[in-house]
Amino acid sequence: MTAPRADPCALRADRIYRFFRAGDEETLAVQGVSLELAAGEVVCLSGPSGSGKSTLMACLAGTDEPSGGTVWVAGERLSGRTEAERARLRSRHIGTMSQSGNLFAHLTIGGNVALARRIGGGTQPVRGVLDALGLSDRAGAWPHELSGGEHARASLAVALVNQPAVVLADEPTGELDETTETQLLRLLRRHADHGCAVLVASHSPVVRRTADRVLTIDDGRIVA
Repeated sequence: MTAPRADPCALRADRIYRFFRAGDEETLAVQGVSLELAAGEVVCLSGPSGSGKSTLMACLAGTDEPSGGTVWVAGERLSGRTEAERARLRSRHIGTMSQSGNLFAHLTIGGNVALARRIGGGTQPVRGVLDALGLSDRAGAWPHELSGGEHARASLAVALVNQPAVVLADEPTGELDETTETQLLRLLRRHADHGCAVLVASHSPVVRRTADRVLTIDDGRIVA
């Protein structure tokens, strides 16, 4: 693996393309997207359903490989690597959240956070991470035993346990009421204030209002 290069951005994407083929049909899901995320900012990625938000987020997280273009995270090239190399970089530098959550049903909340820490090589105490998110008394609970707000905070604990440079959250508040959504966004803001870059893909007007800036994607292109 090449040495990291100096880069002022926590995450940077240069002209990302992603297309899918089904028989003779080709769909361009992401078309030449470039963006930069700086440490300490919260950015909202907005756009209608089918606009390419989730596909772009997957390319930025390294869970999907772009068809063209380059993604850099924490000064290291993420795209164009093997799946194992992308997974290693993601576990070290990127925390991910989604509407469906990132918790394993067969592990307790403490077990989920401990597993994420072990994979990423982190050193934060699991109990400390849970305490910071108000979940110290839920470490032994199973995911199905959590309320919607607790589930969102547990997912955030998994995303943050390795102190990532970037948090990528794809519709993380879609099933939350506005009060719980606001609480989760405050937690994300708190971690941004400690130097983490946060990108939230969302339709929510609450997310738009609380973000430092809004990127709008339509038909696979950033339009505003």
